[in-house]
Amino acid sequence: MNREPASCLAGGKAAFTPKQGQYLAFIHAYKQLLGRPPAEADLQRHFQVTPPSVHQMILALERAGLIRRTPRTARSIELMIDPDRLPSLQPTLGESIKTSVQRY
Repeated sequence: MNREPASCLAGGKAAFTPKQGQYLAFIHAYKQLLGRPPAEADLQRHFQVTPPSVHQMILALERAGLIRRTPRTARSIELMIDPDRLPSLQPTLGESIKTSVQRY
């Protein structure tokens, strides 16, 4: 499976993968709705992944220059890219309601 990263900064300085784009879109949407950045636990719940997976993604986004955090400060994630360049936030598997109950 060959995925091309999407360019996200002027001049193509940095790019992000589709998965990284979803994390960035969630961070942006969360801050828009609640007025503060998400905690890693919020990302974990949304994407239904383990705490180490979320932490590694946050570190990767920070290394790529896509986000910035303040050391030893909770909820300090700040997007370093133009929100207009973010993909649409897609629902995760857990967000769709599935039931085995038949209608009567």
